[in-house]
Amino acid sequence: MNQPSLDQLMKYVDSKYTLVVVAAKRARMLTAEAKNGEEEVKKPVTIALHEIGEGKIRWERTKTGIK
Repeated sequence: MNQPSLDQLMKYVDSKYTLVVVAAKRARMLTAEAKNGEEEVKKPVTIALHEIGEGKIRWERTKTGIK
C-alpha cells in the first residue's frame, strides 16, 4: 500500500513541520508497542502516515512543543 498524498495529509495538520513531528512521534510509539522478534508487514512511518491521513491522530500545539 502506498503512502497517502501530501495534499491529503495537509488537511489534518497546519504545516509540513507539524506533519513530520506528528508522524515521527507516532512511529516511535508504534515501534515501542511492537513485540520484539515480530516481523512488521508495514513500516511504522507508513502506518503513522496512514493514520494521520484517515484522521485518527489528534495533535495539540503547546508552548513546549507538539503533543
